[in-house]
Amino acid sequence: MKKVKLFWDPEGFELDSLGNKKLLRITDGDTPFVSMSIRMLSIDAPEMHYPGRQHPSKSDAKLKELADWLKSGKAPVDSGLAAYLYPKLATGAAGSLQEQQGKKATEEFQRLLDQKLTKPNGRKRQLFLRTADQHFDDYGRLLVYIAPYYTKKELSTISYKERATFNLLMVESGWAAPFPIYPSLSKYKDLVLLQEVAEDAFEHGKGVWSDPDTLTGYEFRMCHRLWTVTGDLIKGKSLSSREKYGWVERYCIDMTTREIFQPQEYYRIKPYNRIFVWPKDVNEAVGKLNLVPGD
Repeated sequence: MKKVKLFWDPEGFELDSLGNKKLLRITDGDTPFVSMSIRMLSIDAPEMHYPGRQHPSKSDAKLKELADWLKSGKAPVDSGLAAYLYPKLATGAAGSLQEQQGKKATEEFQRLLDQKLTKPNGRKRQLFLRTADQHFDDYGRLLVYIAPYYTKKELSTISYKERATFNLLMVESGWAAPFPIYPSLSKYKDLVLLQEVAEDAFEHGKGVWSDPDTLTGYEFRMCHRLWTVTGDLIKGKSLSSREKYGWVERYCIDMTTREIFQPQEYYRIKPYNRIFVWPKDVNEAVGKLNLVPGD
């Protein structure tokens, strides 16, 4: 039974004018490079470099300190989210785990690329790129779904699932978390597939989900921002409401119920059912997706 309750069917566009692109390299589990930097849509792999070019393992002490602040009530966090994050940060190795998982995610991505882009005759396939409604992110990276490029003859002999994008395959392996952000959503059929493989990976402990202390990439980055904000407050720095709570901004939609939750309540939705939406897009999303307030 299909659990996804949202119907979304963006037009997107194919990069025919740019031609097929050869894969040059990858830098982590969700950032491959063709002749331009691209960011794979709807997924988020563990970080190998954050913040900046810093190794996540350098953040162990900071995130352990954040855990202590959460426990003592010093951080500007709702009690529910604090309770959810605390055990993941209190290990004192949250950054190291992120880095280890980032390396494994990169290895899995490379394995998939080698496997799927190699033709039976040993030659390399080119990449097929498709965007959604938003074409570039704030870093100038092209936002796309990427897949092996198949000829029309080949497409006639393989199933829809066998044409899977690398975005979907990374989520299926468990080495990337689903991370769809409105309005850059895939078509309904692809959203259903994403939810199904993500749920299977999570429930069966594949990839990053084998460790209960896993922080998704977006949670790891969020906790970094929260550590900075909390540190400023403890030092007595005066912060505006936006500065105090801006470490988490995106609202979260449960794609199986159409409920929308406040940013600090995203954890109430299973990782495989989450769709994120920026504050500026909330009103539009509520109307177009017929959303209802979360209970």
